[in-house]
Amino acid sequence: MVLWSKEQDKPSEMSTGAIEAKKEGAPPAYHHTNGSVHPIILTDSPEELRPEAGVYELTEVTSFSERTEAEDDRPEMVVIDCRANAKGQREEDALLENASQSNESDDVSTDQSPVPPAPLKESSFSIGLQVVFPFLLAGFGTVAAGMVLDIVQHWTVFTEVTEVFILVPALLGLKGNLEMTLASRLSTAANIGHMDTAKDMWNMIMGNLALIQVQATVVGFLASIAAVIFGWIPEGQFKLGHAVLLCASSVSTAFIASLLLGLIMIGVIIGSRKVGINPDNVATPIAASLGDLITLSLLAGISTGLYKQLDHNNYANPLVCAFFVALTPVWVLIARRIPSTREVLYSGWEPVIIAMAISSIGGLILDKTVSNPNFAGMAVFTPVINGVGGNLVAVQASRISTYLHLVALPMGQPSPTSTKCPTPCTTFFSSNVNSRSARVLFLLVAPGHLVFLYAINSMQGGHTSLTSVFIAFYMTAALLQVLILLYLADWMVNWMWGRGMDPDNFSIPYLTALGDLLGTGFLALCFHFLWLIGDRDTDVGD
Repeated sequence: MVLWSKEQDKPSEMSTGAIEAKKEGAPPAYHHTNGSVHPIILTDSPEELRPEAGVYELTEVTSFSERTEAEDDRPEMVVIDCRANAKGQREEDALLENASQSNESDDVSTDQSPVPPAPLKESSFSIGLQVVFPFLLAGFGTVAAGMVLDIVQHWTVFTEVTEVFILVPALLGLKGNLEMTLASRLSTAANIGHMDTAKDMWNMIMGNLALIQVQATVVGFLASIAAVIFGWIPEGQFKLGHAVLLCASSVSTAFIASLLLGLIMIGVIIGSRKVGINPDNVATPIAASLGDLITLSLLAGISTGLYKQLDHNNYANPLVCAFFVALTPVWVLIARRIPSTREVLYSGWEPVIIAMAISSIGGLILDKTVSNPNFAGMAVFTPVINGVGGNLVAVQASRISTYLHLVALPMGQPSPTSTKCPTPCTTFFSSNVNSRSARVLFLLVAPGHLVFLYAINSMQGGHTSLTSVFIAFYMTAALLQVLILLYLADWMVNWMWGRGMDPDNFSIPYLTALGDLLGTGFLALCFHFLWLIGDRDTDVGD
């Protein structure tokens, strides 16, 4: 930030990063210690002192008391070094650009961005203690979602319009594409001090809520198109009424679920900071704890209600779809007003759309597997294995991203501790905090799934007996899924950071979508293998 000050306005002290400019005859250049370059902000006020063109010699001073009387008669220019990280620096630059375009005020603010704190020192025990309870809560949420899917798979809308199954992973994946990304983004902002003041906090909240509503509407619409295409190509039949039903159900479910979960996320992050808990450890699992259950319940209820209108009201489905799409420009205008979400509004579509397409492929696998009566038992386990893998990898990605922001490493510069392609030993067995958290998260997989399988068995859910053979196949699939995801998170987050892409906005959608695809694919293979070796008890839970 560059400040023009007059003699009567001089402060008694300056920061170490302050420099004094002396005129010598050519345009000046101003460099911060972190390498960033700031523009000069000039106002039209006649009281402001303007320098003439020329060369300025830059000399470092620690206070104004060191200056001579002769120097006191000269105009001066002060450059204050804001030691902000890469994300905060871009937000400040956007604010400076807005200020330079406005002449409504002659006041020049002297506030500095807060210095980011040092990376959190966490032991394996503290990481596990903070993660385990949200992880179990999220897991029981996925168990509840699995029980719901096990029931609704027999409803008329799911049997007559089987393409609804394709929507399930895509819409459940919204918690990774939108809510977990929102949680990661807000957790990072809270940890680096961008939500310390009420004004900053409300700007972040309003901008991010509007942003996820835009993304939810667009992703819901595209997911319905993907479901129509994937359902039409194998069967060769296209029904316009079913296509409109899928569109209306998908858009309305995505919109309502994202709004509810976004509000819950904001409350969790603000509450975590007040009680001294790292939001990265709790926000993303809690986002998933209710995400699957709320989204799946909304999808089943809305699609059933709209399906009943097909025979009575031909305009109900198009009107529902048009209503939510028409609200999109409102959310766009709100998101554009906030610098921190303006960039994501324009550049954050690629990961969300690609992740939706990946999840839709997993939905196609689910549709073709569950629609076969011999594999009906797969439905209750699909949200569980996908949810657990997505929750754990989202925690790891959020932690690595926060670590990179906290060390104030310029975005676009690779981390000194990362390699182009890390080995599994580097990811899981090195001494750094990210490797420590990877080990903790991986060790939670087996006991967590055993608890969730016991819960499903106690409620007599599903259509498969929990034999030792089934548990062995299931645990192999779950461990392999999380192992691959944690390794990919270590590589992907550091790679994106080195390419100048904010991992908070790009990594989690890809990782959770891959978790859906790997989980659904591995689970389908398990049931096919079990069928081949003779485990064919499909009547359990009927």
